[in-house]
Amino acid sequence: MISKLHYITQGKTPEGHLENVQRACASGAEWVQLRLKNLDPKTILETAQKAREITSHFQTRLIINDYYRVAKEVKADGVHLGKTDTCPLKAKKYLGDLYIVGGTANTLEDCEKLLEKGVDYIGLGPYQFTETKKNLSPVLGTTGYQVLLEELKTTTPIIAIGGITTENIPEIIDTGVYGVAVSGAITQNFNSIPAFHKILKAPSTKEQVYKIGAQ
Repeated sequence: MISKLHYITQGKTPEGHLENVQRACASGAEWVQLRLKNLDPKTILETAQKAREITSHFQTRLIINDYYRVAKEVKADGVHLGKTDTCPLKAKKYLGDLYIVGGTANTLEDCEKLLEKGVDYIGLGPYQFTETKKNLSPVLGTTGYQVLLEELKTTTPIIAIGGITTENIPEIIDTGVYGVAVSGAITQNFNSIPAFHKILKAPSTKEQVYKIGAQ
């Protein structure tokens, strides 16, 4: 089962990432993606092992960004592959059927290639400008999501990503996307996780937001 809310870790150090994993899990996160960049293989493995210990305690799913071999070694729940990372087919063959494999997309062509390779979900974005990621692809906005989803007509979960806050979710979900991946907004306020869950799981997102605002 793919969660409707994905928290993608931030941190200036490996310890910072782990502290944020702990905070996210304690605040009710059901799915955490450990996103480590520019670190040596030993540090990545050790940090992933510690993240697995934390997420296991909270029964939170752990996805490792990029490093599919590390995902298997620490017995994570899966891997998320960027556009320039390992081919999903190679990762799926190495990991086996019990692991989740997701991929990043920005265009219709990206999505179609990922679907052909049997990914379990697609992280599609960016929704809007975000400072979290360097070399940002063209911004999609709600219109972009609507157009792509109409073309794709897929049952594979599409996860919107890129500068998303609780205020954005109603219009994003109305495009037909399955869920959202959030980094900055949650890292700045882990207490927002229950609010994200509440809006995403509501049968009518607009009505739910109105009720939240009225409280």
